[in-house]
Amino acid sequence: VEDHPDLHPTNALTLMAFMVQGHVPGRGEYGKTMDAAIAYLISVGEKQVGYMGGSMYEHGLATLALSEAWGQSKNSKIRDALRAAVDVTLRAQNGAGGWRYQPQPVDADLSVTVMQLVALNSAREAGIAVPDQTIRKAVGYVLKCWNPGGGGFCYQPSGGEESPRFVTTAAGVMSLIMSGQRDHPKTRRGLAILVAFPDIKFKVGYGGYWLYAHYYAIQDMYQAGDTLFQPWYPKIAAPLVNEQWKDGSWNIQEGPIFSTGMAVMILGVPYRFVPIYQR
Repeated sequence: VEDHPDLHPTNALTLMAFMVQGHVPGRGEYGKTMDAAIAYLISVGEKQVGYMGGSMYEHGLATLALSEAWGQSKNSKIRDALRAAVDVTLRAQNGAGGWRYQPQPVDADLSVTVMQLVALNSAREAGIAVPDQTIRKAVGYVLKCWNPGGGGFCYQPSGGEESPRFVTTAAGVMSLIMSGQRDHPKTRRGLAILVAFPDIKFKVGYGGYWLYAHYYAIQDMYQAGDTLFQPWYPKIAAPLVNEQWKDGSWNIQEGPIFSTGMAVMILGVPYRFVPIYQR
């Protein structure tokens, strides 16, 4: 794989897509391919002192991929790269408890924060130390993004949307669930909003961040239990399957590699192979 910053997120995402289907680094048909992707991510971290980005979006995805790979591998270099990546994330948390595009503790938004929370909780499950205070502060930031008037989550605490946004509400609910707050009143309210949102949410491309939104929303429904997940899954699976090209790829958002990885992650939820996404 060429050393190019635009490949960091697609490397991590496609690695996750393999794992969500039960493929394991170093073994089976795709073992060598997965090992090569892991080696690339490790090399990026070594060159950038733990930072896996382009931006904190990429960093969060790569940290998550390394964490889930570490749970299936004995390669100590993965553990070292993961620890360094987590250290970067911990230092980048801002005073309000959130994260922004760059690894400095200056600003924050919900879309970047949710990626860091998923990655940190995955790292915790893999045995990497993450302070409780970090998670508590992040939960505090997410709750500040709640919009009492519209009944959903905003992009930032000052967002002031008049009505709920599907994508940010999906991200807010996922943030709380990953932080051990699945029974919080705002988690339950956010789930209800997602379900009640008009079915245009399932129309391919709706809202401009359609794959991001459903990547989080399908996890929200799965974590909430079969009562919500079972009726939801066919409604997102059908339009996704219809959009698949003859060569097996998708091209819905940010190019075919990103789209295909996200589509596999959404469709693969019932496989239950990736630990962080299990109930």
